[in-house]
Amino acid sequence: MRTTGYDLGIFEQAVRAYAELRAPVAPLRGEGFNLLGDHFHPLLATLAPLYRLWPSPLALLVAQSALLALAAVPLVRWALRVVGRRGAHAVAVGYGLSWGIASAAAFDFHEVALAVPLLAFSLEALGRQRWRAAVAWAAPLLLVKEDLGLTLAAVGGYIAVKGRASRSVRVLGLATVAAGLLGSFLEIKVLLPALAPTGGYVHGGNLAAAHGSLLSALAHAPLDLLRPETKATTLVLVFAPSALLALRSPFALIALPTLGWRLASENGFHWSTAFHYSAILMPVVFAGLLDVLGRETNRRNVRAALATVLAVTAVLIPSFPLAQLAQRATWHTTGHVEAARSLLARIPDGATVAASNRLAPQLTSRCTVVLFPTFPVAGRLYEHRRNDLPAPTAEWIVHDPQAPEAWPYPRGHWPYPLEQQRAELRAAREKHGYEVVAVRDGITLLHRTRAPRADADARP
Repeated sequence: MRTTGYDLGIFEQAVRAYAELRAPVAPLRGEGFNLLGDHFHPLLATLAPLYRLWPSPLALLVAQSALLALAAVPLVRWALRVVGRRGAHAVAVGYGLSWGIASAAAFDFHEVALAVPLLAFSLEALGRQRWRAAVAWAAPLLLVKEDLGLTLAAVGGYIAVKGRASRSVRVLGLATVAAGLLGSFLEIKVLLPALAPTGGYVHGGNLAAAHGSLLSALAHAPLDLLRPETKATTLVLVFAPSALLALRSPFALIALPTLGWRLASENGFHWSTAFHYSAILMPVVFAGLLDVLGRETNRRNVRAALATVLAVTAVLIPSFPLAQLAQRATWHTTGHVEAARSLLARIPDGATVAASNRLAPQLTSRCTVVLFPTFPVAGRLYEHRRNDLPAPTAEWIVHDPQAPEAWPYPRGHWPYPLEQQRAELRAAREKHGYEVVAVRDGITLLHRTRAPRADADARP
């Protein structure tokens, strides 16, 4: 129960829909919400055959781990050429235990896992000056997420500059730049608004101007990119796994699109080291490291650099999710979890269920699940209209008032305060025709057995 409906449950609903040859509608995200209108990630459909064989959220989590691990293959292959076998082991350990990869693996599933190996193979091809192969590996980034067209453009820019002596290579690079920029533009301005219930880019507000005018925003931009201090800390930590050596490589420029939108965003989650936002940067950082070490002629300096990489990796591990492997709680199933499992087992397959956030992904493989209380409303992103929630319509409600602590969230209740959740639970019993089936360790299971009262929709 360390996973959540937001986001593992949402992605499972989308992949399950693909596996059943349906549009990727995610009820957890909103009624009738096509997830291609949230972020543009049609490449997610490639996981449908696996899910068809193994209809479980574990299929997504295992696939994500495999994809993140796969990115080590081109990086280690590159390392074998430039720093030898021992050095390649150091690169493998540095990448595999890097905080960006650990943070992505520790929090649910995200489409960016598909992009990590694609970019890693593209970067290796760039390192070998195999320009067409680099573009071929990077081109599918357009189908992973709408902002990654900018990363594709950065790959094209690298090719145009490095291969400028050859006209054909320069043209390839410039064409890749154009394709990346145009692709992201069309996805953000045309495709996402066409598929989103709101008719616009639902994440556009994250980049809204905070200073009242475009001129003011541009004037403040240099400082805003590094404040609050969380941004500067994250910026340093991104390159720390390479002992900061990646900053000496032109490959570091390929990280700029992702770093740019994150630092410019008004969403504080984007500034931190938590979640999955830095996974795509780890191959770039280690490609930059290998580029620098490949140009180093003093083998003693190479060994010292790799030793520093391993030391930094070891120092950072306790502050990031891999440290959970050494905690007893990670391996211990509590009575509360057992109580939850016993209650969830009483819900029949195919039922509609309104569930607490951490209970939702326990059900999404076999039920139609929304969040309890109903959220978001009519597909509006993160809109808390606490006095205007619609009446529940699911056959079952399962509510857990003891939100467990699970990285990166502290203990707490989401999306609404516990008091309101309890009020909605009472309203379900008193007004909307639900009866308590069972209560175990504070977890309540309700089933709708009668029609709601006539005045059920009345709200104060």
